[in-house]
Amino acid sequence: MSLSPNATIWLYAHPTMEKLAEKIMRRVTEVEDAEEKFQEDIGKPHITQGQEVPRRKIELKKSIRWKTFPDGFPNLFIEEVKTMAGKDVIFLGSFHSAEVIFEQLSIVYALPRYLARSLTFILPYFPTATMERVEMEGEIATAKTLSTMLSCIPLCSRGPPHIMVFDIHALQERFYFGNSVIPRLETAIPLLQREVQSLPDHQNISIAFPDDGAHKRFHRMFDKMNTIICVKVREGDKRVIRIKDGNPKDQHVVIVDDLVMTGGTLKECGKALMNQGAKCISAYVTHAVFPSDSWKKFTQSDVKFENFWITDSMPHANDIAKHEPFRLLSICDVIADSLLGYDLLQN
Repeated sequence: MSLSPNATIWLYAHPTMEKLAEKIMRRVTEVEDAEEKFQEDIGKPHITQGQEVPRRKIELKKSIRWKTFPDGFPNLFIEEVKTMAGKDVIFLGSFHSAEVIFEQLSIVYALPRYLARSLTFILPYFPTATMERVEMEGEIATAKTLSTMLSCIPLCSRGPPHIMVFDIHALQERFYFGNSVIPRLETAIPLLQREVQSLPDHQNISIAFPDDGAHKRFHRMFDKMNTIICVKVREGDKRVIRIKDGNPKDQHVVIVDDLVMTGGTLKECGKALMNQGAKCISAYVTHAVFPSDSWKKFTQSDVKFENFWITDSMPHANDIAKHEPFRLLSICDVIADSLLGYDLLQN
């Protein structure tokens, strides 16, 4: 859902995402300022004389009280609910931990009941996505469980709430959501594309995928580049990474995936590429999950990574990016441009 001209947009954020919310606000303002200047420069004002300038007014609201009762359960309060009627509301959340999911669901369930005109729930990281299917009886597809919970958000006066997720682990998970919400599966890959284009050796860059799943998910976004597919094979009682397709010789190879946990697969993939003649290795993931500080194994790795690009879809990514070889790419541009209906690579 693009933001409507002349709309008053209220932007709320979970406390862990307030810095990102502030970046999104600045980006929206910059884009609209640039558009207005462009119209003036070409002598085509986008309004006629006497009309009001169609300007989106976005306000970052820090008026939710995020407290807890003595037993640890949320004690929440939303101020200004009496003036919420008719507003377009955006909530920027983060389900980076099971502990914070309940409090945020409580908020997004409440917003439509105060007559918000529309609701967009931006949830950059969908945490249960790696458990999206059942392969044996007894397993629980928690991605379906979380989708069901999100599908219980009430309707707004303008219609179903939108849920914006970035680089979900499996695209078919859109069908886990009910018909009362609209899942919007976005991607942060344009950030990497823009970064790669700016590198001095961008003409000698190949894109590698650590497995067939990543290749199926992302290869169409790199159709004009040399691509390499890696695969896990069994050798005795071990599973090792081998190159299934493509040639990394003399190339700067960028390994691309949606998320990283311990990072073991990325490191083994890097070794396989270097053994086959790659000039150097970099990596990109949208979601830097890295439980138990597993990111530290890349700061002094036996496989040197020139760059390890991550986004701020996870709150702790900002701290990780303070260490080499990590580089932070903010999804604020993608979120703002998606809301405004622009193409990041063309603005």
